[in-house]
Amino acid sequence: MIDKQRIIIMHTNEKKSQREISRELNVDRKTIRRYLREYEQKKKELLNNPEGEDNALLIEDICSKPNYNSSLRKKRKLTDELISKVQFYLAENRQKRATGRSKQVRAKIDIYEALLEDGHDIGYTTVCNAVRDIDREEKEAYIRQEYLPGKVAEFDWGQVKLTIAGKLVVFEMSAFTAAKSNY
Repeated sequence: MIDKQRIIIMHTNEKKSQREISRELNVDRKTIRRYLREYEQKKKELLNNPEGEDNALLIEDICSKPNYNSSLRKKRKLTDELISKVQFYLAENRQKRATGRSKQVRAKIDIYEALLEDGHDIGYTTVCNAVRDIDREEKEAYIRQEYLPGKVAEFDWGQVKLTIAGKLVVFEMSAFTAAKSNY
């Protein structure tokens, strides 16, 4: 909004050309042209209707910040190749969960880092949005509990499945923890 107002002031008061404004503010000339056209059109409407009821709306519209419609933009960095790689990693995660290795699935940050290692220039948020769109998973609800020191302990046992030398090896595991300290 400040840039929009600065552009209008530089053009009307300082009589600078669009090219000069573009160089000074490092803003595209098409953007400058659009702001100036909008301003001139609203100014003309305001002058043609001096006693009109819509004057407050016109003045507000002139002074309002610009709005952008990004819903129609194409995704430039999230190509079909990247989507297929994300789908591969998610399929790999499903396979690991099916074989009991749910602790070894790739998180979103791991998928992002794997894509960076492959030489792709992509942002973490883009990867998160792609994973969310591809793999719609149900949310789990957790209830936070408060424990007093030394009052509650938990014990659990299970299996840890690892692939060692190409073979799936199953290890038995047990865990005993104090609920308050989680130690």
